[in-house]
Parts: sequence; C-alpha cells; structure tokens
Amino acid sequence: MTQHLDPARATWHITFGTYGTRIHGDDRPTVDRKQNHPTEPFIFRDQNRLKQNQQALKTPPLYLSLQQRQLIESIIPEICHRGDWSYRINAAPVDGDHVHVLLDATCDRDPDAIMKWLKRWVGEALTEKWGNPASGTWWAKCGSTKPIKDEDYLNNVYEYIRRQRTFPVI
Repeated sequence: MTQHLDPARATWHITFGTYGTRIHGDDRPTVDRKQNHPTEPFIFRDQNRLKQNQQALKTPPLYLSLQQRQLIESIIPEICHRGDWSYRINAAPVDGDHVHVLLDATCDRDPDAIMKWLKRWVGEALTEKWGNPASGTWWAKCGSTKPIKDEDYLNNVYEYIRRQRTFPVI
C-alpha cells in the first residue's frame, strides 16, 4: 500500500519504549540528553554505565505480553482520533519492549506532546485492564519523534512498522 504525504499536515514516526528495557550502555546504540544531535556519536556498550543504570531501576524491566501488545495495536487508532491526529499504522512488536506509531498532525502540534499523550492514554488503558505495573509506569521517560519529510521515507517507515505488527495488516 503506497502512502502519500498530506502537505497540510506533519507526519511523525513516534517510538516509545517500556520501562527499563533500553538502557544506556547495553549492546544497542543509544543517545542521551547530552548526546542528542545528528553529528554526535551514539553511546555504545559501556559495562560501567550499564551496571549503574541497571542498579537505578526501581523494578525489573517491563515487557509487554501478547495480550497487552494486541490491546495496544487495537486502541491506538481510536487514541489518534481522540488526539485529533490522523492514524496511519502502529505496531507493538513481538519483543514487547516498544511501540511504533505513524500519524499525521497539524503542523502546529508539538510531537513530544503527542508522544506524551499517546503514552498516557495507552498506559491508562493497560492499567485499567492489568493494574499498575510494579515500576509505577509502563513507559521509559523518553522516546523518539522523527519527522517524515518525503514519500520514499514514509513508505519505508510504513513497511518497517507493518512488518512488526502483532496483528497483520493486509
């Protein structure tokens, strides 16, 4: 399915992780608040930093179950409607440690605020069904808000998210 940009709206690829599952210093490259500019290097494996960050966790990392991932994928279209954003696709991948959302919003909307509302409303739905998580939160503090500027990138991101869905999109 070919996706097209709406020139009157901004398109965002928003990703947010679950509590404690992506920690600075592990095997995956990360950025932090100090190293968060396109020209700066990623943070790579650092045993000392990893151990320090693991010790700072209140509880073990939170991984989403199949039922939780299915709920997330089923409610995000309605959450986008509630936020006045145009839903394109979302995924709560099988590894259970993050969520992807592709959406359009008016150009004056702050993508960080959109991510905050997504996390809040999805978290409320999860808490309603499964109670509060031991950590007190479902989500990591930060996340990623990437603007989609061209249709090739839009279609690549759409397919990337589609392939990770718990529920297939036909």
